[in-house]
Amino acid sequence: MDSAEIRSRFLKFFEKRGHAILKSAPLVTSDEKGITNSTLFNIAGVQPLIPYLLGQDHPAGKRLASSQKCIRTTDIDDVGDNAHLTFFEMLGNWSLRDYFKAEAIEWSFTFLTDKVEGLGLDPKRLYVTIFEGNNDAPKDDEALAIWKKFIPERRVFTKGVESNWWPAIKGPNKDTWTGPTGPCTEMFYDIKGDLGDLTPEEFKQAEENQSLIEIWNDVFMQFDKTDGQITGRLKEPSVDTGAGLERITVAINNKKSVYEIDSFSEILEFVKKHSKSYTELSARIIADHLKAATMLAAEKVVPSNTDRGYVLRRLTRRAVQHADRIGLAGDFIGKIAKIIVQLYQKTYPKLVLEEIVNILQDEEARFRKTLKEGMKEFEKTSEKGNISGPEAFKLFSTFGFPIEITLELAKERGLKVDFESYKKELAAHQEISRKGAEQKFKGGLAGTSEKEIRYHTLTHLLHQALRDTLGETVQQKGSNINEERVRFDFSYPQKLSDEQKKNIEEIVNKKIQEALPVNLVILPKKEAEKTGALHFFGEKYGDEVKIYFIGDNIKSAYSKEFCGGPHVKNTSELGKFKIQKEESVAAGIRRIKGVLI
Repeated sequence: MDSAEIRSRFLKFFEKRGHAILKSAPLVTSDEKGITNSTLFNIAGVQPLIPYLLGQDHPAGKRLASSQKCIRTTDIDDVGDNAHLTFFEMLGNWSLRDYFKAEAIEWSFTFLTDKVEGLGLDPKRLYVTIFEGNNDAPKDDEALAIWKKFIPERRVFTKGVESNWWPAIKGPNKDTWTGPTGPCTEMFYDIKGDLGDLTPEEFKQAEENQSLIEIWNDVFMQFDKTDGQITGRLKEPSVDTGAGLERITVAINNKKSVYEIDSFSEILEFVKKHSKSYTELSARIIADHLKAATMLAAEKVVPSNTDRGYVLRRLTRRAVQHADRIGLAGDFIGKIAKIIVQLYQKTYPKLVLEEIVNILQDEEARFRKTLKEGMKEFEKTSEKGNISGPEAFKLFSTFGFPIEITLELAKERGLKVDFESYKKELAAHQEISRKGAEQKFKGGLAGTSEKEIRYHTLTHLLHQALRDTLGETVQQKGSNINEERVRFDFSYPQKLSDEQKKNIEEIVNKKIQEALPVNLVILPKKEAEKTGALHFFGEKYGDEVKIYFIGDNIKSAYSKEFCGGPHVKNTSELGKFKIQKEESVAAGIRRIKGVLI
């Protein structure tokens, strides 16, 4: 049974039990209903649903299910073993103050073991953990009593808060989090097939050596936490479950590793066929990292030295490093990306191969140039002996030389790198960059003078003209306005030609000459999204949003965007637009500087 069929069976199983089936949210996180995500990416199926688990009503109802795309880099050093991936899919079903433990556990067990509706896994190879209890909450005897209906008690083990407790959802840190909290029950599957009855110590060892892999987790949000303290039971508890699609695919097909399943086999076959000195570990890292990089590039993430862009850069460059180690040459990125797109395009139709390949191959080219230039500087630095934190950071920030390579080369030469000092330098740099970005892109409008208002309206025309000329994948990445000019950043992988710039100018000026009205409408967020109005992905919007549209009506408007304003009343007030300069500001990000004359 391949992963696509497992995904389909899971969704049908829970749809039959009254669950609304949700599409996967994007990998890139956003602020939803005032709840701020603390991660760069969605790392679990529950993450996009946090506001609803905190008490808001979901428009689709109280029972939900999905297969969510996820990225996790916390275990990146473990990638290549039997169980760890950076990109994976999380199957999940949720009860928002509806059913609770009895239904959640029964359905988990039934889907895993039933041969008609579910997967038909051998129940004799299934093991379970429950919360052992502590001063805050008792042992989860409720879950134990339910599980005893399905498997022998001798295959139910207890664990503490580090594994079998959901600390909370919302808050600045784990000590002061506030919100629903509660115990978990996890399901493990014997991928060896012969473990039999285990003592607690044997269970622990089997988990550590990956003879047992976790395939499902039910979280029971039954307590309330305020300022880090449990204050009592919730009157209406909720359930959050998660099951790793790749790990379940391992279990159902009697494989030993996530890299042996259908969504990796073709990639690994390609790597093995075209490598001069093939190793399993390097091949797995290449396959995993390029799959994650492909998915990120598909969502317009571009390589950079900070935040999401840094993750994409690290994944791509690490894949290139391992490709070089095993002699995987030629257009391996483009060919592997094509395999990945073909594997996932039916499920995720927004994967556009050409755009993805352009982003990743551009990064490979930059990396190879960086390696050449950075090696010269590294050799100079290393001649003096051990490498200080500032020196390592200079290699990274000035020459783009990855810290991973600095550490590796230093080790080969018997030198030490002051890594802790490097991390402090990096953190200080990232904080400066973050504050600068907040100031530079705080909405694009530095004031409300007449000239600044004109430039603000101009950005809407410019944004749409860019999309008309370069394609609808173009997205605004920021803007900065003063009384003298507009600076507009947008996603595009290459330099604009003179013809393209001329065309953009002509479109903008044509719309100015047409004397189009600039209108405002205020709509509920859901209705606003249905209009097709452009908006910043990840920007926090309220329940109602303002849409400014340029044209006679919102349906036929030339431009429509979520925006707070203010704007001119008519495009004829703008004057004439002229592009002064077009340049690169980061990988995949271009900048236009322009004036109204």
